[in-house]
Amino acid sequence: MRKIVVVNNPEDWEYNTIDEVEVVLAKTYLTDASFTEIKNVRIFNLCRSYKYQSTGYYVSLLAEARGHKAIPNVTTIQDLKSQTIVRAITEELNELIQKSLSRLKSRNFTLSIYFGQNVAKQYEKLSKQLHTLFQAPLLRAQFVYNKEWILQSIQPIPLNEVPEEHQRYVIKFAKAYFAKNRFSGVRASKSVYDLAILVNPAEQAPPSNRRSMELFVSAAESLGFYVELISKDDYRRLPEFDALFIRETTSVNHHTYRFARRAEADGLISIDDATSILRCTNKVYLAELLAKAKVPIPKTMIIHKDNRCQVAKELGLPCVLKRPDSSFSQGVVKVKDEESLQEQLNQMLLTSELILGQEFMPTEYDWRIGILDKQPLYACKYFMAKDHWQIYNWDGKKSNSTGNVETLPMEQVPFFVMHTALKAANLIGDGLYGVDLKVIGDKAYVIEVNDNPSIDHGWEDQILKKDLYLAIMKSIKRRLDAKKVSKNESGS
Repeated sequence: MRKIVVVNNPEDWEYNTIDEVEVVLAKTYLTDASFTEIKNVRIFNLCRSYKYQSTGYYVSLLAEARGHKAIPNVTTIQDLKSQTIVRAITEELNELIQKSLSRLKSRNFTLSIYFGQNVAKQYEKLSKQLHTLFQAPLLRAQFVYNKEWILQSIQPIPLNEVPEEHQRYVIKFAKAYFAKNRFSGVRASKSVYDLAILVNPAEQAPPSNRRSMELFVSAAESLGFYVELISKDDYRRLPEFDALFIRETTSVNHHTYRFARRAEADGLISIDDATSILRCTNKVYLAELLAKAKVPIPKTMIIHKDNRCQVAKELGLPCVLKRPDSSFSQGVVKVKDEESLQEQLNQMLLTSELILGQEFMPTEYDWRIGILDKQPLYACKYFMAKDHWQIYNWDGKKSNSTGNVETLPMEQVPFFVMHTALKAANLIGDGLYGVDLKVIGDKAYVIEVNDNPSIDHGWEDQILKKDLYLAIMKSIKRRLDAKKVSKNESGS
């Protein structure tokens, strides 16, 4: 990817030893028609001011209009102006701020951040995190102490205002930034789209294991994607990408939902999409949706404090209680008698006004039908964990925590199972889903629809092998291609 540094005055750029970038005057970038036509370029806006309707502001604004990737982009420029937004965005850094500044004796502190670094090593992590949240080359963060350290403001530093004694550090940091940063051209020349895959390396039960993530990356790269695994710390970087693929367990009150919403707002293709997360991760909502569409589900009751005494009568015992946002069998309990029922309800109703109750339907295994683009993708039988009533047994020994998985060819799936799964998933959208069903006699009952289904190497890919990962990446590429065609046809 071509890299262009835009400055107001050629004298502002004193780093001619950095070969990886071209330096262009802001006036030239704004007025020379040739810049409108170039593609696959990143604009590093180092103008002296980003004030509204200033030259620096228009550099980032027109860069976005031309399809160039700007740093900072207009969203970041606007965010930097609002103290409220700055406080909200940096709230999760509070612990790091307190730890980093704990040894200071003064009540005010200024942190200069040059290309994500600071001249003092002890502030390296804080500098990097702030730079990640606010993608601008040069930043100045002002902190004040009032019982604890508070980030009062964070503002861009004009290039011509970098102190002379810091210049040698800035040159060093700039060289590292342009040489090692992902913008440095390490992408293959065939790359046509940038794909971010959101993961959480610390997650106990991620939706995809390490080998499957390697296969996802390989499949995407074979189609011409540049791929980067990102984490929740990369929220502000989403506009750098064309698509987002979430491989972290999702929830509405969680950063995964915010990532999906931000991706869609910034025009990215997103799997999972925010609507699917909203519809699938709340079991109360899902039960209502399926019941209204007359999709078979176990006998179900929405439990609240006023009807909790009727649960045993309505559902019988044992029955199953589910937290609305439960996943991977966590937050789902089986109660055998009235005493344990009321005890569990006491706990669950402390954190949610509504609880989902369902009749207990014991089976040897659950069906899992993977669905993508409203078409079946894979089919599995998930067997119950040893001596347990669920697929996952989080209280059991590690060796017995999950049941076996058997993946089957589509032609071996009973028609009524496939039909019911497709009907349920198509109520959600056209994304990637995993529909769980129990079969009693000749009828399939939907247990849940997962917006972020497990795809693990050695399990769900037993039949399709690498083609499973390729199919999902092809779906993302088709969506991006269709978006590009639509944009070209509209003339935008």
